[in-house]
Amino acid sequence: MSEPSHEQIVSGLRDKPPIALAPGPRLDAERPGSLPLPPSTVWDLPGGTAWVYYGEGNTGLVRPVIFADGFSTGPSELEFSWQIMEFGDYALISELRRRGHDVILLGFHERSASILDNSRTAQAVIARAIAERLGDTPLTVGGFSMGGLVTRHALARMETDRIDHQTALYFSYDSPHRGAWIPIGLQAFAHYIKDLDSRFSDQINSPAARQLLWRHIAKWDDTPDQSDERAAFLAEMAAVGEWPQRPRRIGVANGVADGTGTDVRAGELALEGKGLSIVGTKLYTQAPGPDELVAKLRVVTLKTNEVRTNGLPSIDGAPGGSLEGFGILADGLNALSPFLGFKTDVRIRSHCFVPAVSAVDIRDLDTDEELYADISSLPEDESGLDEFKLASRNEAHTLVTEELSTWLLDRLP
Repeated sequence: MSEPSHEQIVSGLRDKPPIALAPGPRLDAERPGSLPLPPSTVWDLPGGTAWVYYGEGNTGLVRPVIFADGFSTGPSELEFSWQIMEFGDYALISELRRRGHDVILLGFHERSASILDNSRTAQAVIARAIAERLGDTPLTVGGFSMGGLVTRHALARMETDRIDHQTALYFSYDSPHRGAWIPIGLQAFAHYIKDLDSRFSDQINSPAARQLLWRHIAKWDDTPDQSDERAAFLAEMAAVGEWPQRPRRIGVANGVADGTGTDVRAGELALEGKGLSIVGTKLYTQAPGPDELVAKLRVVTLKTNEVRTNGLPSIDGAPGGSLEGFGILADGLNALSPFLGFKTDVRIRSHCFVPAVSAVDIRDLDTDEELYADISSLPEDESGLDEFKLASRNEAHTLVTEELSTWLLDRLP
């Protein structure tokens, strides 16, 4: 059998959907049997769309709850929101509506755009909800993952600008208040194949990713560090007072409180290239210490390059919401034609994406001591949240469970 040409490899990669590191159904997951219900109304907003579902018995907007979408690539999709919120472990949309709440699903034209750009869309939907509301029940505003940061900034910015947001409760659902994590080996691989297909690299280098990620690299051989965009975002958060002050602030985390990590061990082989075009590539989980190997990279060319890190903690196995980052990459490569030679063996599918200490804003991510802290033993007033709830097990990032959802539902106005 002849080897694929460079042009065939480029065409084969670009003919498939882009590899995108974000929560959601796996490629082999069954699609839900029922489609999303038609919304009561749809709002076109600057930079986004809101799908509005009135609560049971409501003929208009009475008790609005705004859910902002999280990080991914491209525009928000109504079907995806329903898959996460309704067709998973717990039917959150139905329960909200059964309790008389109106559900506003806030989507963005580009989920990888700057958090500050999407914050303007969140401010617009808040203003629209106030204008459309019947009566004077205050708003509940928050979001999943990045959506929690978008709405946190939107409310704080409105207060700074002396705009009455009429919001009584802010919530976040596994939001990375102190940063999110994508393994450096995965980031490096994304940039390493940029000349063949730039879309994976473009996501890692998108404005939102640079703002969200605790450590980032813009090229495969960069030194991991806080990006300039993240520094600017943190400065903007400081300028608006870090948090909105008027609403009560609550949050939930998909990680545990007692500091127990997952079974992902540091320094383990997570993904290995087996096909002719990628043999020699190996991605490892993050190990602490100096000069730690996190990736061997070989794609098409003969040379194999190494990526090493210094002083990063054992974050892949930390308690928190997990993302199937290695698995998403493997699934995407294995979906290519075998002729292209990108067959991959994945041994560890998931890694910590939002550490529990980040989701409840109580510790930074710099050391194992902080990442694996027993949150249940820490003073809650060290968090920017007034109250928070952690899961009873480490689970998938933004997994909607009865445990976390009912805790949240019981606190809505």
